[in-house]
Amino acid sequence: MRILILANDAVGLYQFRSELIEELLINNTVYISSPNGEMIRKLEKMGCEYIETSIDRRGINPKTDLKLLKKYICIVKELKPDLVITYTVKPNIYGGLACSLLKTKYAVNITGLGTAFEKQGLLRKIVVTLYKLSSRNAKIVFFENEENRQIFISEGIVKEEKTHRLNGAGVNLDKYQLSEYPDGEITKFLFMGRIMAEKGIDELLNSMKRLIADGEKCELHVVGTFEEDYKYLIEKYQKEGWLIYHGYQKDVRPFIKESHCFVLPSWHEGMANTNLESAASGRPVITTNIHGCLEAVIDGKTGYLVEKKNSDDLYKTMKKFIRLPYETKREMGLKGREHMENVFDKKKVIEDTLKGLGVH
Repeated sequence: MRILILANDAVGLYQFRSELIEELLINNTVYISSPNGEMIRKLEKMGCEYIETSIDRRGINPKTDLKLLKKYICIVKELKPDLVITYTVKPNIYGGLACSLLKTKYAVNITGLGTAFEKQGLLRKIVVTLYKLSSRNAKIVFFENEENRQIFISEGIVKEEKTHRLNGAGVNLDKYQLSEYPDGEITKFLFMGRIMAEKGIDELLNSMKRLIADGEKCELHVVGTFEEDYKYLIEKYQKEGWLIYHGYQKDVRPFIKESHCFVLPSWHEGMANTNLESAASGRPVITTNIHGCLEAVIDGKTGYLVEKKNSDDLYKTMKKFIRLPYETKREMGLKGREHMENVFDKKKVIEDTLKGLGVH
């Protein structure tokens, strides 16, 4: 089979889907369409064929999006793939439309609903309409959490029988191995992700400021890139001595290993891979009580769930965690690893995905 994968970013594709792509490459030719980047070379080394495709990930310019649709139509016409697999909003919508127009078999992956679904309004209506048009002829629509699946069904975007929920992208338990829980007087909290409001960065920074003012011995380690203008604040708190910024890191495992707790107060997620990676490594997780985050935590046993956009709740929970005995924190991490083994093993997720795609 000739399989074409459409994505808006090669980094996420390589980091979270490389094991699935390896399976697809066994008996098939795999083409990757995405913007260029360093991970493309790694995908090519695996055996994938690359087609450079520019995408304005966050923009809503109709001319730019129409250009993307035309590009996808040209790619599908030229390659004549047996199956197209799409990831993220714009490839899902415009790739789905291209495949539907050309009567090409395709599968859609909803890795998160994005900002447009956060509020009622014109933008949401437009996105819902586009998703209805682009998903109606899909072979299957995969979801990473149940809430997203139910929204698509209730909005009439896709029929229930065409939907299938996966346990996210899963976590590679061989790569993210259980590591010994660290000792030390200073509690090291870790945040990994794009530095932006929707990841709960304001709530996290406000909570940390209060903890420091209380005299709590803790640090916040931040790994990720600036999606919005937080550079001044990050530099300010670095000078105060309680925040350590590590920038983008190809391998996050050393940072997870040094941490005592991973914190992600995100407003919306498909399935937060960073929660899964941290839990698999034996670290307690504090995250938001929303679908896409809550699945990773057994509240009170492997970490804690906090209310979305509530910095007071986050502050109290982080303070409670700091004051837990060492053995309790360590046991939380061990139970988190067990939860990942039982539910989020990537091998099981890949098997489930291949079955849904009808690919062997």
